[in-house]
Amino acid sequence: MTEQIRVERTLMRVFIAESDRCAAGDHKGRPLYEALLLFFRERGFAGATVVRGMAGFGASAQLHTNRVLRLSTDLPVIVEVVEEEANIQEVLPELDTMIGGGLITLEKVRVILYRTEGG
Repeated sequence: MTEQIRVERTLMRVFIAESDRCAAGDHKGRPLYEALLLFFRERGFAGATVVRGMAGFGASAQLHTNRVLRLSTDLPVIVEVVEEEANIQEVLPELDTMIGGGLITLEKVRVILYRTEGG
């Protein structure tokens, strides 16, 4: 039998570039996406996912793409976390020090979690 859990949480998306490095903290100098994953795990977050984009541009309007003719080593990266609002608000000041440039968005989401018995 499968158990279904429905809750409201906050989705945080951190938009950065693949070449970005962590600016401060315990993981200073690491690739930023990796530092963020470690940071969220250390803070006991339920999970985080890193998504590598095919193409995009940010505030500089410079196009980053994976097209063969314009091979980029600086593709867009999105780190996504679904967590309780209070936990996200608590870590935002630390994220401000870790992220040199980028964008963070927050939105309310409805979560439907499926678990099998014993899982």
